[in-house]
Amino acid sequence: MSSTADPAPDLEGLARWMAARVPGFEGPVALERFSGGQSNPTYALVSPSGRWVLRRKPTGPLLPSAHAVDREFRVISALSGAGFPVPRPVGYEEGPALVGAPFYVMDYVEGRIFWTLALPELARAARRPIYEAQIDTLADLHRIDPAEVGLGDYGKPGAYFARQVDRWSRQYRASETDPLPAMDRLIEWLPRTLPPEGEARIVHGDFRLDNMIFAADRPQVLAVLDWELSTLGDPMADLGYLLIAWVIPSSQRNGLAGLDLTAEGLPTAQEMVERYQARTGRRLTVSLDWLMAYNLFRLAAICQGIAGRIRDGTAASAEARATAAQAPLLAEAALSFAVKAGA
Repeated sequence: MSSTADPAPDLEGLARWMAARVPGFEGPVALERFSGGQSNPTYALVSPSGRWVLRRKPTGPLLPSAHAVDREFRVISALSGAGFPVPRPVGYEEGPALVGAPFYVMDYVEGRIFWTLALPELARAARRPIYEAQIDTLADLHRIDPAEVGLGDYGKPGAYFARQVDRWSRQYRASETDPLPAMDRLIEWLPRTLPPEGEARIVHGDFRLDNMIFAADRPQVLAVLDWELSTLGDPMADLGYLLIAWVIPSSQRNGLAGLDLTAEGLPTAQEMVERYQARTGRRLTVSLDWLMAYNLFRLAAICQGIAGRIRDGTAASAEARATAAQAPLLAEAALSFAVKAGA
């Protein structure tokens, strides 16, 4: 499926599994790996009946608590029932017999994914509405009461930032390759400067433009993807993560810094904050410099996790290496914001 180390999928068994869950389903089935992403391997499940999406755990050594496809399935099931834009879930399978690891299947959503934040493929006037739809969708997620959609126990109560800093510090240490002094300083500084705890909401954990599917002909979000890092926590974490795009150089596809935003028809970070606050009624409760330091640190730890997978032989693509190489740069950027916040 994804490498010679993976077992061959039981396609006949998978067809029977689908037929038990999808009325009128017809086999045979085929799996086609989607490119991009370094988290849970994702495939188009194709049959004469149509197309679906299958996400499974990777095989091989995994970091603790990572790649929890059961949690992904639970959160999209709850949010789908609440009318939030996610793909409709089909089913979850805990056993490894069919595709070599636990997996779930969801509907395939047809639409546009924007891979470059400057939106060069769109006319200038069409760019701002995409960002407005993005921030409105994040605001709508944070307006949902987790208990009302059956997710009141989806994460531990309280101490969200403390737990996240500890988690990513440990995962960074588990994946450490070359020493990064900036990460050492952040691991020491962040726990000492934790902000006051905000109201617990569903936090996506990786809320960015290329994790969203937009309608083909209008600035409407049809589906938010990749809920692997979701939990209950402080919504300011999601907002801060979205805002780091404005400090990452535009020479990278996930950055906007250095662009003439007005000339390009793109909103400023402040405009995004103001729109979010107006839609949620929630004010920015955490220092923006601290939020930037935390989110860039977290992103550096995620990239270092990919470096660890390269070291362990479970990720070897050119894309994986390019992502892993960002860890030192992100760590230095995080430290620069920590210094602004008093480190």
